[in-house]
Parts: sequence; structure tokens; C-alpha cells
Amino acid sequence: MARFMVEGGFPLRGRVMASGAKNAVLPLMAAAVLAAGEYRLVGVPRLADVEVMAEILRRLGVKVREEREGDLRCLCLDTRTMREWRIHEFLMRGLRSSIFLLGPLLGRMGEATVSFPGGCAIGPRPVDLHLQALRALGAKLDESHGCIHAQAAALTGGEVVLSYPSVGATETAIMAAVLARGETVLRGAAREPEIVDLQNFFNGLGARIRGAGTTVIRITGVERLHSMGQHCVISDRIEAGTYLLAGAISGGEVQVDGARADHLRAFLHKLVRAGVVIRENEAGITVEGTRRLQGVTLKTGPYPGFPTDLQPQISVLAALAEGESRITETVFENRLGHWNELRKLGARVLLKDRTALVAGGQLRGAKVAADDLRGGAALILAGLAAAGETVVEGSGHIDRGYENLEGKLGSLGARIRREVDEVGKLASG
Repeated sequence: MARFMVEGGFPLRGRVMASGAKNAVLPLMAAAVLAAGEYRLVGVPRLADVEVMAEILRRLGVKVREEREGDLRCLCLDTRTMREWRIHEFLMRGLRSSIFLLGPLLGRMGEATVSFPGGCAIGPRPVDLHLQALRALGAKLDESHGCIHAQAAALTGGEVVLSYPSVGATETAIMAAVLARGETVLRGAAREPEIVDLQNFFNGLGARIRGAGTTVIRITGVERLHSMGQHCVISDRIEAGTYLLAGAISGGEVQVDGARADHLRAFLHKLVRAGVVIRENEAGITVEGTRRLQGVTLKTGPYPGFPTDLQPQISVLAALAEGESRITETVFENRLGHWNELRKLGARVLLKDRTALVAGGQLRGAKVAADDLRGGAALILAGLAAAGETVVEGSGHIDRGYENLEGKLGSLGARIRREVDEVGKLASG
């Protein structure tokens, strides 16, 4: 019902602020239901996924209120009124992160029912590891008719071993173990900054968690959590990386305030190899682009490796760079699908298994469609660099992870606007 119209060829210049991290705030919102109380999250982005999670919480009985703290949006969650432990299927279908509620609901209510979650079509993302973690802590699970029903009179600490460092399964295990009896040792844990943020949130409420950011996390269960708490959400490293790329590929100079270099080392290393000038400062990170970008070779992997969520966006740099690039995706098997749309803009690529072999060149405007969140962001970046006008259909995918995208890029000098058709206007009205 809506699309982005992008006129390319204009160097971006200026400063933009990174929003709070989508991949941090969604598990934090879920974590708040674990204990009855009032919790305030500071720096919550206005995203489609966040709004869906807020609606799920309301359906569970949580009171959700919005406040402002300067330029920051805050969500106040009063979980004392929560009575429901079942999540409606149509809400689960649109938000994969709703699976995060399974552990907290089980720990709080002793019972939970959810349907299998939806999300972007970037390849299978089974919830097996989430369920494995809950079983290790004593949960009884029944999977039937497209639903997962979990029961546990009381969860008990134990050893959880993940065969893959899944971010979601790591967070599910932490949330379930916080109030479990005894100690839980989580081995093979994911190391992403968002997991450290979740640990900091819980420890601020009286939990006893240590080791987040390493492969072994130890959680000593506590009887209760504090009934009030405030937490400032970390900045979104994927959004920050996207805007840094926008400056780099446009040949401009962009400062992203709030961007943390320690969260983006593998990504920044590839930008430097491509010829982009990087300057770190107290406020954030500045990039200075070049019209003679160099090809890159990279392989995605779990943190601290190159983030899969920035792979589609850096593909645009590869499509513009001199020489050849080689990009291998190891996390999601279908996350090279954006190349089918980039080809419409003139990108030259050979896809072989999970690897894209790219011959750099020039891009020209065309009509393309976003099929997922990060692929959609890549198409916007391509439009900024392409000659002429690019029309990107499927704005709803992009709105799941980027707050006020056209406003932020417009403040840097991009010529981008959102166009809504009559059906969309009626729906929004």
C-alpha cells in the first residue's frame, strides 16, 4: 500500500542519531512480563515490530503507556494486571520475536500457549533450540495443531547446551532461568551486544546473571525481582551500519551519533578495506565515502563475526565497487534473494549456493520490491546510488526495523519520499 520513491546520485552529508535497538527492545519488552511490576524502557524506537509486541502485551493484560524523555521515546509497562498466558495466532504470525514471551510467561504463570511465529522469509529459523532450553529447565511441552503449549509448576536450573549460538534461544534460556530454582549453566551461548543488554536489564532488577558476551552464561535463580525498574536501550548497530553505508556509497560524509564501534568491528573493518574513511569519536562514528570503492570479500557469522543483518546492505557497496567482491551467507540460507531485485538496477552477480560473486559497476533506477526487512533497506541504499529514480515497493517490511527512514535520510540530503496509494490512506485513516 506504500512505496519509497528515491532519486539517486546525491552525496549525503550531516548527522543522524541511531535509534534504540530493535533486537534489544523486543526481548526486553518480553522480559518485563516475568514479574509483576512497573518497568520503563528508555529509547524505544517507533517500529512496526515494536507496536505489534506492544499489542501482544496489551492482549495479555499489560498496561502499556508511552512517555517522552527529551528526544527519546519511553515505554512504561505495568505488568501487575497481566492475567492471560495465551497469545493469539494472528499476532504471533506477524512477529517472530513473539516467541520470546514463551519463557517469561512460563516462569510467571506456570503455563503458556503460543503458535509458531512468523517473520521475514529469509530461510528456516526453527524454534527447536528455544524449546530444548525450556525442556532442560523442566518444562513440559506439547506441539500440536500449529501451537506450542508449555507447562511447569516450577522451573529448575540445569545445564543448557546450544548446538548453535542462537541469539533467540540464548535469550529464551536466560529469561526462563532467572526465577528458576538453583543454577543454570548455558553453554554455546550467542555473544551479541543485545544479550549483554538483557543481562544488564535483569541484573538491575536483582537477577544474578554473569557471562553475557561470552559463550558460557551462568544464571543463579532468585526468588523474586524488583517490582520497579528503568533501563536505557542500547543503540541499534544494524540501523547505524545502514546509515554509515548510505554515506559511504553516496560519496558523502555522514556522522551517526550513538553508533558504537565496539559493536561494529567486523563491519567497519570491511568498510576500511573498501576504501571508506572511518573516524570514531565520543558521539559516534563518521564515514567519508569515495567514488572509487574497492571490492570486498566477507562471510557472515555469529557475533563478533560479520552480521548477517548487514549483509544485504553491504551488497550494494559490492555492486558499485571496482573489481570483484565475494559475499558468503552462512546464517540464513535464503538471504541472497535481494540480488534478484538488485539485478533490475543493473547489478552484475553470479549466485552459487550461498555465495554471491559480484562484478562492480553502475546502477540505474528501476521499480523493485522489498520481500524482507534488510533486503528492503539494501534496495533503498541502491536507489540512493543509482542514476535516476528508483521505486521501492513493500515499505511495510522496511518499517519493521527502521524508524522514520525517509526523515533521517532526508535530513542528510537524500531525495526520498513515501508515497501511499488510496487503499493505504483509507486503511491508515
